[in-house]
Amino acid sequence: MTVAARQARLKLLLAAVVAGAALLSAPACSAAPRNLSDADLIAYAHAPYDAGAMMGKQITLGLHRGVPVVVEFPCSDICPQYTTQIIHYGVAPGGACAAAGGVTQARSVPFSIAMIKRDFCIPKPLASGH
Repeated sequence: MTVAARQARLKLLLAAVVAGAALLSAPACSAAPRNLSDADLIAYAHAPYDAGAMMGKQITLGLHRGVPVVVEFPCSDICPQYTTQIIHYGVAPGGACAAAGGVTQARSVPFSIAMIKRDFCIPKPLASGH
């Protein structure tokens, strides 16, 4: 196993430990994270959302194949009209993403009066070309 592969596995393990610790420290009344299927992710991605209510928010949707799924609703200059929805794993792009079963892909994010590309760890069912 290469050094890069070991580092990716360690990062993934650390993310799992942190996520597990967060789950264990949550109040007893909170529900367990929802397990999401490929179909759930696709349905959520195609469902309409209220840009005004969601702009600037970040939510945890649940777990897909054991990996936390995060949804961000960034907006910048003209809100809520330019609010976008980005669904991604709560894992860094690159080696940790691949180890988690995701695909590193760029998504357009509102920035000032323009859009910039930013890498995210996208679940395979939502990744372009997969």
